[in-house]
Amino acid sequence: MTAPARPQGSVTVPLFLNGEGMRGGRVHPSIAHYTFLGEVRTAPRYRFYACEGGFPALWPVTEGGVSVPGELYALPLEAVRDEFMPVEPPELELAVIELADGSASLAVQLRPEVHAGGHGLLDISDRGGWRAYRAGRAQH
Repeated sequence: MTAPARPQGSVTVPLFLNGEGMRGGRVHPSIAHYTFLGEVRTAPRYRFYACEGGFPALWPVTEGGVSVPGELYALPLEAVRDEFMPVEPPELELAVIELADGSASLAVQLRPEVHAGGHGLLDISDRGGWRAYRAGRAQH
């Protein structure tokens, strides 16, 4: 499958994925036709949650953060708007995050009101990322 044509003047942006959009995840086919830039980690400025609906979420913190593993893709900004965000859970919003190397990337994180409510959130920051968390759950 080839990527859709890009409008003239379109900008390609990095997008950090840390859940089912990663290779092997159930929604990866929707992103697989974009350029895979590699496995990366966030800066250690986030807590990582499993949400009740079966998806992960970043939350920025000033202390007690961890470096969350994920994958980085390059895609047109229009694809973030038209293809990626419409299928994301409503509990998440687009954000600019910091990667371990100090660079910036788009990603999704919890909406403040969802984090404040705290219901249905399990802190999995110390479980080694989404894949490790899911693998651990499958063994129990």
